[in-house]
Amino acid sequence: MKVLFVCSGNAYRSPVAEALLKKLRPDIKVDSAGTDPAIPISQEAKEYLARENAEQYLKKNPKGLDSKQLGEYDLIVAMEPRHKHVVLSMCPECADKIVVWNINDPYFLPQGYAEKVFKQIKDKVQELADSL
Repeated sequence: MKVLFVCSGNAYRSPVAEALLKKLRPDIKVDSAGTDPAIPISQEAKEYLARENAEQYLKKNPKGLDSKQLGEYDLIVAMEPRHKHVVLSMCPECADKIVVWNINDPYFLPQGYAEKVFKQIKDKVQELADSL
């Protein structure tokens, strides 16, 4: 089983989801990517994962979606519908393996919103880990 999490910058949402799922399900190949990676992994993401004892699963640098072989994944989790559209533009045959979680990007939201987003991600990752 191979899972890919996709967000915009690969700095908040998808690397947190990747690290949490790797912690919960070390038997699954997990990766993450951004549609437009441009910034380093956020400090908030690092601090959150440290509190979750999952910082060792966090990637060092954001990666772009174009560096992934999308057809190799069994499940692609898009954080927003726009990420699904980008994946589909690159891999139309991936349509049946994409799910959308509808989780907003904390980068553009008020200070402190990242914690709420990370809680949403943690809950969704736990559901996913239990279902796989």
